[in-house]
Amino acid sequence: MLPAASALSGAKGNDSKEEISLQRPWGARWTEVLARDGCTAVPLGHCSTGNGPSTEHELRGSGILKGAGFAGMASGPMSSAASSSLSTLEELSDAFDSALGRHDDSSSLGSDSELNGAAPYRQTDRYGFFGTSGAQDGPAQPPVELVRHRENRWLEMTSHWEKTMARRYKKVKVLCRKGIPSSMRARCWPLLCGGQASMTHNQGKYKELEQSPGDPQWLETIEKDIHRQFPFHEMFLSPEGHGQRGLLQLLKAYTVYRPREGYCQAQGPVAAVLLMHMPAEQAFWCLVQISERYLPGYYSPEMEAVLLDGEVFVALLQRVCPKAYKHLRKHGVGPLLYVTEWFLCLYSRTLPFPTVLRIWDAFLSEGVKVLFRVGLVLVRLALGSSEKLRDCTGVVETLEKLRSIPVRLLQEDTFMAEVYDVAVSDRDVAHECRIQLAKLCKVRPDFGYRPEKRLPNAKAIFDAQQLEDAQQPEKGKHPAPTFLIPEIVVDPPPPLPKEQRRLEKERLKEQRRQEQERHQQEEARRRQEEAAAEKQARKKKPPGRKKPDTRGKTFHVAQRPMLSPAQGGGKGEEPGPAKRNSVPYLETYF
Repeated sequence: MLPAASALSGAKGNDSKEEISLQRPWGARWTEVLARDGCTAVPLGHCSTGNGPSTEHELRGSGILKGAGFAGMASGPMSSAASSSLSTLEELSDAFDSALGRHDDSSSLGSDSELNGAAPYRQTDRYGFFGTSGAQDGPAQPPVELVRHRENRWLEMTSHWEKTMARRYKKVKVLCRKGIPSSMRARCWPLLCGGQASMTHNQGKYKELEQSPGDPQWLETIEKDIHRQFPFHEMFLSPEGHGQRGLLQLLKAYTVYRPREGYCQAQGPVAAVLLMHMPAEQAFWCLVQISERYLPGYYSPEMEAVLLDGEVFVALLQRVCPKAYKHLRKHGVGPLLYVTEWFLCLYSRTLPFPTVLRIWDAFLSEGVKVLFRVGLVLVRLALGSSEKLRDCTGVVETLEKLRSIPVRLLQEDTFMAEVYDVAVSDRDVAHECRIQLAKLCKVRPDFGYRPEKRLPNAKAIFDAQQLEDAQQPEKGKHPAPTFLIPEIVVDPPPPLPKEQRRLEKERLKEQRRQEQERHQQEEARRRQEEAAAEKQARKKKPPGRKKPDTRGKTFHVAQRPMLSPAQGGGKGEEPGPAKRNSVPYLETYF
């Protein structure tokens, strides 16, 4: 990034080596956004992004840049702390520019993970980088048996990918968090992001785009940036090698495919990482999916999505790490000073390469929330405690702290474990997006980005593609061949013992269900028959004796006299039962 706003205004397409070398990976497009919003430039560029100058190595050795390098932008007016350090920044900028004129930009190092202080050796590491030290290889690799086991599991899932994504996406997410084997990334990444399906539905499209001449302005800009993408990787070492040529054709094809968006410098490292793992056509469609499904609006001319996600990141940081949030707010360090490069380049120019690959595994599976989690962990590692903040007395020191996290804390296993422990979900990101979008729309009524275009994870992308195929079935069809293809019928393999047991259980369960239904039907039929018989018997029963009608009658009851002793009765003896023609015991008169 150029040290002054006046120099920033003409960075795009400029032939000056100094201006081009100081461009950030997002190039002059980001410069235009900052100039439009009235932002202030910090005159220090991040040299290790692959787009910076070759002098960072010397500057670090001479003490001018002590491992620091950061994005040179902050939204809004500068704070008092930032204003007080402006003179120091200008001095650093002058020293930076003077050193730049004495060195060739073609020797630029690719990323911070490749800066080891010595000239590159011809011996490469397991990722194809020259001159990396043993510290970059990370901890000991997993046993071969475990790697083979994971490869077999991925082979099984990818051979039935539609069934796997429809029924077992949670298992896919768990395996992505453990890390996709290096031998399987070329097969898994296009399936996760939907690039394989897009390539199948657009057969021959990439060849057509590749043969198109393209816009000369974009071609000139791309050719100036090609040699800055991982120059110490064996694939991009030679200007005439297949790596740089393939990257040029891929980026040119994207400018033809999306002429409105054109070329953004941050797409260079993203496309380069994809080309390290797969052919150019697959890499192209994966880049399209990342730009349109995962990060829509990131590489557009307005770059409004980056502005929105920067505000979302600050809101999440306030909840996850309040101490770091207060410190950054106190010194006026806006999110665009450090988050922009992280998100646009998907951390490919910030972290050790093994860790970058693990982040990409999770990002292609779980979506943009992984970028927020990784950024929150980086800020917490750099500024999460009072001891770490003791030496951060201004903007420069704070940004240097963010750029000088010890490599031992960035090793893939330990670092990714912390990333997965961050309590940030898709719902949290969507909620903060709605809040921050409403605030931005009040400040900028013309803000046109809408986060609804962004899909949260690989499952949502898979479902969207399935829906598109259902709505347009002819899109996935191919023209019938002109010759007859014999039909090959293959008998299905016999089921495994476990499958047989499962089928037997299902058969017994179905049999019990049918028996239960039959029993219920018989019981209902028996009850109906009993009810009908009871109703018929009630009709045939003779009527009972009719009671006398005594309504409106007057009863006169007289008591039968007691028998005297002379009449043969004892004292107080009551008469026995009355005989037929005798006087009744109680006489009733009507």
